[in-house]
Amino acid sequence: MSIPSSPRRNAAGLRRDLDLLEVLGSAEAEASGGLGVVRIAEIVGRDKGQVSRTLATLADAGMVARDQQTLGYRLGFQLYALAARTLESRLVREATPALRRVVTATHETAHLCVLRGDNVLTLSSELSEYAFRGIGWEGVSVAAWRTSSGRVLISDWDDDDLRGWYELHGHDGRVVSPVAPREHVPGGIPLPAAEEGRPLVTSYPELNREIERIRRRGYATVDEEFELGVVGASAPVYDFRGSIVAAINVSAPKARLGVHLDEVGALIARVASELSTQLGCVRS
Repeated sequence: MSIPSSPRRNAAGLRRDLDLLEVLGSAEAEASGGLGVVRIAEIVGRDKGQVSRTLATLADAGMVARDQQTLGYRLGFQLYALAARTLESRLVREATPALRRVVTATHETAHLCVLRGDNVLTLSSELSEYAFRGIGWEGVSVAAWRTSSGRVLISDWDDDDLRGWYELHGHDGRVVSPVAPREHVPGGIPLPAAEEGRPLVTSYPELNREIERIRRRGYATVDEEFELGVVGASAPVYDFRGSIVAAINVSAPKARLGVHLDEVGALIARVASELSTQLGCVRS
């Protein structure tokens, strides 16, 4: 006759598994690029054979990964994937009221954007009352090079990462909206014919200057650099680690938003800061 497992015993086993994950997420493991079974067993005070078997099970599930050369363990891709999905889900949930406040204050559509690989992905949008139909950016991934949100999302990178990104993407071109915008302009003022914008960044030193400007002001702006006839402003959202995880963006026809661009930038910077606090960020 089989004896059913005790819920308490199962919970204890889960606690021991979590202990191993916590060790692999420690500063020591991060600094060394992974830890061996012997060192992990020393830290948790358990038999190394038992630790080895547990790590093998966690590795099969993708929760930890083993370096075939050093034989050291580190946190696995599946754990990071779960964490990323959880963070993005919470981001959308927490950001929705913030986006609505931006729409109410600016009467323009607001977006929540994240960096996915080397591109900017729009996770969520709140439409303004002036939009006849959705512009269709949700779920669309675009090159970050000329977008205010893209520049915000890389504004906490170090010099080496910025330089590498510029070498790959410094000549990415303009894009066309996935759905042509048809927006009502208050007062019936017609939109002017689009003219070529003036890119602020055409070299790596200019990129550095623009990043410093974003850090100083707390927001980024673009004037027809991403799309002809369109201006935009974006501000960073930070997580509990103080890392940039998203950007709040407002984009609109230049004829309507152009003269208010810095005012809107300052506004969304305040809203983004409040959202960051909700996500556990503590910044001086």
